[in-house]
Amino acid sequence: MTAHFVAHPAGDQAYTLGEGPIWDANRERLLWVDILGGTVHAGTVGPGTITVTGTWDFEDLACVVAVSEPGDLLVATRGDVLELGKSGSRTRIAQLGRAGSRLNDGGIDPQGRFLVGGMALDDSRGTQTLVRLDGDAVTVLDDDLTLSNGLAWSPDGRTLYSVDSIPGVIYGRDYPDGVREKLFEISEGLPDGLCVDAIGNLWIAIHGQGRVECRTPSGALLAVVEVDAPQPTSCAFAGPRLDTLVITTATEGMSAEDLTRHPASGRLFTAEVGTTGLRTPYWIP
Repeated sequence: MTAHFVAHPAGDQAYTLGEGPIWDANRERLLWVDILGGTVHAGTVGPGTITVTGTWDFEDLACVVAVSEPGDLLVATRGDVLELGKSGSRTRIAQLGRAGSRLNDGGIDPQGRFLVGGMALDDSRGTQTLVRLDGDAVTVLDDDLTLSNGLAWSPDGRTLYSVDSIPGVIYGRDYPDGVREKLFEISEGLPDGLCVDAIGNLWIAIHGQGRVECRTPSGALLAVVEVDAPQPTSCAFAGPRLDTLVITTATEGMSAEDLTRHPASGRLFTAEVGTTGLRTPYWIP
């Protein structure tokens, strides 16, 4: 039997393309981005509320945020990867821009390395990459994607799950050097960001359908979280006990009529789903 939960808005701020929530356990703060707004945000997570405590602005896009153990931020923009020091310094550590595309979703692997994928800005298919940064070295893991999206690892760190949203495919591979395998497809809506819970199930934001789905690694549907916003973009377990599911949403492309029907679109949502998540690995420069 499929379990059903309902997410509730956790703040008043709406974002054009809220994305990429992660929990920074050392500082007990949530981090997320508004990609099109060019902003990175930090906030505290309370019962049913998320309170913004900090914002960093970027001239262009802010596509991904990650954090090191001491608290320095790693931010992927349209084509660059920047280190944002606690003092406010900004240093470009990689240039990954490609014509006709931009960087999209990313994450930190269990070894502390940054992975980031791209998305096509035109109608081209199968041209985008998923790459891993290891110091100055760039390793291409995939080079046939269309909209590289959510990344997450199994509890033992030995399986990488990844999403290619346009074909609606969720992949798995033995990590770090295994062969990629298609695990399952989602045909209603676009699978977007995802996270993995403590027992190894996948929580996947379904863009265009107003829900987050919990599935086994083989694709069996276990639970649905209803979100009163048609464009959920990603999700993460947050809070000191990692027991609050935080969901980012977007308003990008929505009509005035859509926004009237779903006035909480673009806001952060939270849900209590009866399970806990995994600690987010820290980036190791």
